[in-house]
Amino acid sequence: MLSPYRRVLSLPGTWQFSLSGFFGRLPTSMVSLGIVLLVSTRTGSYGLAGTVASAYLLAQAAFAILHGRLADRFGQARVLAIAQLVFTTSVAMMMWSVEAGWSNVVVHLFAMLGGAAFPQVGSCVRARWSHAVHDARQVQTAYAFESVVDEAMFVTGPTIVTFLATAWHPLAGLSAALVSSFLGTMALALQTRTDPGPHDRAASSGPRPAMPWRIVAPMAAVSLAMGVVFGAAEVITVAFTQERDLPQWAGPLLGVWAIGSLTAGLVTGLVMWRSRPEVRVQVGVLALGLTQAPLILVDSIWLLGFMLLLGGMAIAPTLIATLAVIEQNVPRGRLTEGMSILHTAMGFGIAPGATLSGLVVDGHGASPAYVVPAAAALLGAVAAWTGRAPVTSTP
Repeated sequence: MLSPYRRVLSLPGTWQFSLSGFFGRLPTSMVSLGIVLLVSTRTGSYGLAGTVASAYLLAQAAFAILHGRLADRFGQARVLAIAQLVFTTSVAMMMWSVEAGWSNVVVHLFAMLGGAAFPQVGSCVRARWSHAVHDARQVQTAYAFESVVDEAMFVTGPTIVTFLATAWHPLAGLSAALVSSFLGTMALALQTRTDPGPHDRAASSGPRPAMPWRIVAPMAAVSLAMGVVFGAAEVITVAFTQERDLPQWAGPLLGVWAIGSLTAGLVTGLVMWRSRPEVRVQVGVLALGLTQAPLILVDSIWLLGFMLLLGGMAIAPTLIATLAVIEQNVPRGRLTEGMSILHTAMGFGIAPGATLSGLVVDGHGASPAYVVPAAAALLGAVAAWTGRAPVTSTP
């Protein structure tokens, strides 16, 4: 049953860069949550915690495309190593500034620097898969596997950072994130054999291939909406558990959400799809919106966990389909950049999602704040169904 995954992982160097990528991007699921836990613990304000996390995420989103463009031009090794050093230093300084009680402006500044430098490991790993695998169906399987890896990251990351921050010290979760990021990203950078290499040098005298925006833009709009869902759900879930004096449940609840997505992503990679990726995007984001709406009325930890599990099943198939659309239509020399555009859009969604939901939590409580991710997902469905980006082949 799992033979498609075994085949792609048996290709030279693939399991090594995928494993390094897991640890390199594990902080994706840890840093913003770690910021919320640290700042809310030290200041008592979810609004402030949301704005600091938003500063980090907005800067990350704003510079993601540049990271992808530089990786395409100069190769991944150099770009990843430099970015990792700046990221580690900046986040460490942000942690110090919070603990030392420095000005909120300084805290936000270091958060922004850390976000701007965050290495785009996910885009780099997926670009390596496209470089290493030449069969379209195997590329789909590889992307599904990476989606499963992502969800494993979202299962383990929030649980680790929440446990360390609540049971040991508020700084411990972020410290673990920095160690994982440094080791994984540097290991990935050292694997030069599978690096797609610099694409633009050979053609530096000619024009760059055009980005197919009529295809990329609708996928970016969907990613933006999903980012709002992710950012809002993280802050609301932390607040939901804090309201009930059960802060240790925040990580496991987010992990349950990721388990739903992981399961659906695993199945997605095994299915021989007849529908086009754009159709799967349209159906997936609509399903995500419909599963978010009932959370407004949920008051039980156990019922919330069940609903998050159900809603999570819409996430991975939608993300896999958006990446398939990009992989099929973006020129090879701009593929990392194209994938970074989706991550950028998602990052721009995460930040306002975290901020808006934090403000609603402060004013009305946790459960009513689920209106933010519900509305965002339904708007994303509108964008997906009206955009109807043309796709010429089916993986």
